[in-house]
Amino acid sequence: MDSNSERTSGLDIRKSYPQPLQPGSSKVTEHHESPELALRKKKARRKRSIKEWFLFTGYLTPSFVGVLVFFFLPLLMLLKTSFQKSASNTEFVGFRNYTRTLTNQSFKTASIDTLKFAVWAVPLAVLLALLLAILLNSGIPGKSMFRSILLNPMMVPVASVVLIWQVFFSYNGVINGWFFDWFGADKIDWLKSDKAQVVILIMFLWKNLGYNMVLFLAALNNIPTEILESAAMDGANAFKRFFSIKRYYLGSTVFFVAIMSLINSFKIFREVYLLTGDYPYGDLYMLQHFMNNAFNHLDYSKLSAGAIVMCIVMIIIVGGMFFAESKLDRDVED
Repeated sequence: MDSNSERTSGLDIRKSYPQPLQPGSSKVTEHHESPELALRKKKARRKRSIKEWFLFTGYLTPSFVGVLVFFFLPLLMLLKTSFQKSASNTEFVGFRNYTRTLTNQSFKTASIDTLKFAVWAVPLAVLLALLLAILLNSGIPGKSMFRSILLNPMMVPVASVVLIWQVFFSYNGVINGWFFDWFGADKIDWLKSDKAQVVILIMFLWKNLGYNMVLFLAALNNIPTEILESAAMDGANAFKRFFSIKRYYLGSTVFFVAIMSLINSFKIFREVYLLTGDYPYGDLYMLQHFMNNAFNHLDYSKLSAGAIVMCIVMIIIVGGMFFAESKLDRDVED
């Protein structure tokens, strides 16, 4: 009896565990879920996707409404006004306002001066910021102090910057005092001479180099150190490591800094206006001066046409920069 009970219990134990498949066996255990369970899972996935869609829409809607109300609708109204006789007279005049704007001598002067300033300001803002970032990234002593000094101009209000520049570059300012006392040179009215755009260029670089430098520092710190160390072990010097490795990793940052510097070069009007007024000397008459003077004279149709032309030119410039950046990225990948 005892042997039979032990044999029976052994059989029961073996039956309670799944038996391993024998070699050559094709028996496969399949798990089938009930239709009710599959339907509940499908409803749960649908409910979760709807909830995620509403959450996404809720976060996106305020920004979308803001861009629509404060950007696209004014742009459409501006485009409409540029084809009207005036803001109050909705008579359609075709491209007459654009012809008036493009043949206007003030618009030509402002366009040339703005383009000339941007051609000098943007490359200098990129190159000098990159050189400062490389210098601070090289481990020089006191780099935190230098970084703070270069970032301080970002916190200075525009009115304070204008006051500082007036103290230094006015006819009876500090610079003329130094030159007159030390070298016996004649005084120069810096803001009413051929050197006026150089003064504004120095101001632009002083205010923007710190921000651009921080962007380049972040990009330099994201370059894998293993690659640089391997290149150094292979005998590559600092110049070769920069032109062979670092410049490829810095491509997108250079593009972004160039875009931001271009935008800031068009915003220099605030400082120029506070320094020189509505009609500055020669090379300082920017496109924003033309817009501001057209607004003061209530010539909204010409103002709208000039704004549309300026927008198209900016789109072409930025589009060209995007094309150059994408082509550079393809070359790097190849």
